[in-house]
Amino acid sequence: MLTQSNKIDFNGQHIYAGIDAHLRSWNVTVMTEELIIKTFSQNPSPEILHQFLTRNFPNAIYHTAYEAGFCGYWIHNRLSALGVDSIVVNPADIPTTDKEKVNKTDQRDSKKIARSLRSGHLKGIYVPSLKTLEDRNLLRTRGVLVRDLTRNKNRIKSFLYFHGIEIPERFKSKSTHWSKRFMSWLKSVDLSEKSAQKSLNLIIESSENLRLTILGATVEIRELSQSEAYAGQVLLLRSIPGIGSLTAMTILTELEQINRFSNFDQLCSFVGLIPSTNSSGEKENIGELTHRGNNFLRCIIVECAWIAARRDLALNKSYHEYCKRMEPAKAIIRIARKLLNRIRFVLKNNQPYECSVVK
Repeated sequence: MLTQSNKIDFNGQHIYAGIDAHLRSWNVTVMTEELIIKTFSQNPSPEILHQFLTRNFPNAIYHTAYEAGFCGYWIHNRLSALGVDSIVVNPADIPTTDKEKVNKTDQRDSKKIARSLRSGHLKGIYVPSLKTLEDRNLLRTRGVLVRDLTRNKNRIKSFLYFHGIEIPERFKSKSTHWSKRFMSWLKSVDLSEKSAQKSLNLIIESSENLRLTILGATVEIRELSQSEAYAGQVLLLRSIPGIGSLTAMTILTELEQINRFSNFDQLCSFVGLIPSTNSSGEKENIGELTHRGNNFLRCIIVECAWIAARRDLALNKSYHEYCKRMEPAKAIIRIARKLLNRIRFVLKNNQPYECSVVK
């Protein structure tokens, strides 16, 4: 006897969901291989989206994508754990029409992501492991604290200048600037008004607290660098002139795996050490560094390049040759690329760097 069933089965079919994620809500567009099914708003929860997909499209193959941003990778991890094929994409990689640039809404953004996901035009970025992300957060948090301390120091100098207080000559050299004796002198500065004295004391107290916090973060990072997961690679990286423990940990937590870059150009592109180009016909213009890249890691590599250019004889020779035909700021970028190539060699071949001898 034949029986009638009203159950729908999407077995083998692909369902695509584009997510425009925000803090309080998500805009989601769901598409099949042929149709746009629905655009709706929901609470920011992967479980709610998964329930919607399984309820309306049972046994289908689910694909989702959302832009990398403030929400990090937790959405991707939760969706993947639920059996959804999820990718995180760079916003600059999503094909966008001129109309979508002029008339930008959350609904259009989610449709754009879903459409590009369905057509196969989206490529997901690399998602680090949870341990790497947490270790990276420690390094980045320390960097934020260092910048806050720099701002506080500038506030103190501005405060002194505003009140016409000159810093004694013995504290103007770099070796004595912001030393304990300098901080003791700051605390002894006598101002006529009680409110002004309180203002200065608050900034000094804030600076001292920041220094203690940074010291604690530095101790934690050094202990982490001596752990089994990092100790060997940190030792390899420290063989390169200009790279210390903190810099080595920054490089390792930002890159995680050097083998995920198939060639040196991909690594340079990730760091952001490639110039922008504009060519048409026989004309080719090479501009400044592209804005795309890991700004945090790029700044670290460039800072290390200045030190390496003094300590490594081969890099020192190259730097001076570059300076003959370009500005030092542009020459150091080329040294940074050479330094990055040394970092890649050391990590890929698992052997320390040996400084070459210039004859």
